[in-house]
Amino acid sequence: QVQLVESGGGLVQGGGSLRLSCAGSGGTFSRYAMAWFRQAPGKEREFVAGISWTRTTIDYADSVKGRFTISRDASRDATKHTVYLQMNSLKSEDTAVYYCAADQSADWSSVSIGRSSYDSWGQGTQVTVSS
Repeated sequence: QVQLVESGGGLVQGGGSLRLSCAGSGGTFSRYAMAWFRQAPGKEREFVAGISWTRTTIDYADSVKGRFTISRDASRDATKHTVYLQMNSLKSEDTAVYYCAADQSADWSSVSIGRSSYDSWGQGTQVTVSS
């Protein structure tokens, strides 16, 4: 069974940086597209960044382009995998719970921005940016 566990969230001042990690286990992660979503209080969960399983396609929400970077480990063990989200120049509007998600049906170059494409989700990690 696929499990995703996020870490790295916390409280940071505006303009600061955080690095989120998502540790995956129990699936063939080398063949999954991975993504980060976020949900602020009272708002819909939204796509932040995604990466195809071949790393050939990377996509970002317009609001984070140039500030956030998604990457993934090239683990020898296909059942264990880590995906990262480096967040720089953080703004108060980046405050949200950040979720890691896996798309087990993606082809080698695809990244979906839709929540319904993702089969597995982590429990989330809180990021709070103070102004």
